[in-house]
Amino acid sequence: MPSAAERTRTLVQSTCSALLVVPGLDLTRADPLFPDSRRVGPDGDLFLEFPADSPAVRAATHAQGDELTAVLEITDVAPVSVPHRIRGRAWVSGWITCVPGLAEPGRMMLRLEFGEAYVDDLWGAEDIGAEDFRDAAPDPLVRHEAELLQHLHSAHDERMRTLCGLLGERTARAGSSRRPRAVPVALDRFGLRVRFVEDQGSCFDARFEFPEPVRDVTELRRAMHTLFEAAAS
Repeated sequence: MPSAAERTRTLVQSTCSALLVVPGLDLTRADPLFPDSRRVGPDGDLFLEFPADSPAVRAATHAQGDELTAVLEITDVAPVSVPHRIRGRAWVSGWITCVPGLAEPGRMMLRLEFGEAYVDDLWGAEDIGAEDFRDAAPDPLVRHEAELLQHLHSAHDERMRTLCGLLGERTARAGSSRRPRAVPVALDRFGLRVRFVEDQGSCFDARFEFPEPVRDVTELRRAMHTLFEAAAS
């Protein structure tokens, strides 16, 4: 399974919604602080791009040293229609400063020096240390996950339902006259998580591990083919 640091790096470098919270900053007349882009530097610090006139940029410009603290809040929502769509949240806190020269004209890059992080997702809740975050790598499927899950859901519904056959007696619920809907809810290099939604509205998750971690979409296709073959047999 991916480590907490890997999961957090994946969320930071994904397209999930992210909000920068600067304690004490008055935003009553301003838009929420959603970075236009974000990336992680080699030392584990975050680089967040904002318009040059953003309240966050103004606050960082006038701050002295490392006195301006901030928290990047990331919310991960499943890209398919499924009950309980929020898959997880992560928080990265630290100190923000301006980094001139790294953004286009009219933009400014802010550096969020990593202090600490916390993730609460489908795997559980954990703290992440600075070194673990710095050394972790995002999942190789992160840029493709939403598109892949949507494709599985829209084009392979019947094949997804065959995965019920790998669950044994778990789907043999009293009063259930048909297989539950099988909605692909999360995908990473280690496997596929599916949310099974029953007729009465209840649901449960099952995790299907790949024989070995995949490194790209080509290897993922082979792993998925093997998984569906096992379910069909």
